[in-house]
Amino acid sequence: MLTDQELLRYSRQILLQHVDIEGQLRLKNGRALIIGLGGLGAPVALYLAAAGVGQLHLADFDTVDLTNLQRQIIHDTDSVGQTKVDSAMRRLTAINPDITLLAHRVALDADSLAAAVANVDVVLDCSDNFSTREAVNAACVAAAKPLISGAAIRLEGQLSVFDPRRAESPCYHCLYGHGNDTELTCSEAGVVGPLVGLVGSLQALEALKLLAGFGEPLVGRLLLVDALTTRFRELRVKRDPGCSVCGTQRG
Repeated sequence: MLTDQELLRYSRQILLQHVDIEGQLRLKNGRALIIGLGGLGAPVALYLAAAGVGQLHLADFDTVDLTNLQRQIIHDTDSVGQTKVDSAMRRLTAINPDITLLAHRVALDADSLAAAVANVDVVLDCSDNFSTREAVNAACVAAAKPLISGAAIRLEGQLSVFDPRRAESPCYHCLYGHGNDTELTCSEAGVVGPLVGLVGSLQALEALKLLAGFGEPLVGRLLLVDALTTRFRELRVKRDPGCSVCGTQRG
């Protein structure tokens, strides 16, 4: 059950008929894996912690650099040189000491990634490279766990939800295929801070919807954000029956 303190802390959320006490209890019992604690992972972690998601698994092998602070708002100047996981845990504990935080401070290999995905209810890919996204997608398909994937660079962002529990849902590979891991990163091409904040906040919202069980998740749809003109576009994405990742598993 929710304690009196929890009822007070989450009261504005509980007031929503789509959440209510039952939804808040589902959030309290929810488990989320956040892969990457940079520009996208920062708002994701902050909002999921504040919303009362009971267990957050934090995965990042990097350390905080001064250049991160322009957009990675979970970290501060005193965090420079610390691991991003430790910096994030300090901030999240200050925001909500009642949730459980589990740390993954090293790069996840195939086995540890599979184990980490299997131990949660939803996975949020906040990484910045194609090979990681492909590996996370494959692990989520194998474990039948929903994946919320976000990306942002320069002045453009993308967001989609892939849910292998739904027969009609595509996976990340259906959309991007083998991709191109030579694509530029934010450190090479640049990115405006509020854009990653926007995409990360939307990722957090999709996670709350999936965990609490309300609304319509962004499954089968790709949201494109043009920050230069403040325009949003939505594209329909279909599952590829011949996909090498999800096609054979779903028949």
